[in-house]
Amino acid sequence: MATTVTKYYATGKRKTSVARVWISPGDGRMLINNKPVDEYFLRDTSLMIIKQPFELTGTWGRFDVRASVKGGGLSGQAGAVRHGITKALLEVDPGYRATLKKAGLITRDSRVKERKKYGLKGARKSFQFSKR
Repeated sequence: MATTVTKYYATGKRKTSVARVWISPGDGRMLINNKPVDEYFLRDTSLMIIKQPFELTGTWGRFDVRASVKGGGLSGQAGAVRHGITKALLEVDPGYRATLKKAGLITRDSRVKERKKYGLKGARKSFQFSKR
């Protein structure tokens, strides 16, 4: 009889980045867009962001992560992967919810760059006013 490997799926979002994340029991290997995590995210801060949910729940090295990320920059993509991992860990064990919620990882960080308005220099900056 074949053993079934359980996979947990979640979607994470940050700014304009969307990450589809699959986690399964394993030895802590991480692939992001079919590249090892340290090759894809070169900054240490990005790696630190991705590891946060595992370190808080004490599950670092117990799950393999495979993620597909699109859109945005590397910082937003790291945040999206973190959000996806957090949601997938909640599927593994709903008991992690209190710990992850207290750290603020469950809520999607919805801060997005505001669009430029017509008649203005940017989103809010206006041209200098001259009365005469």
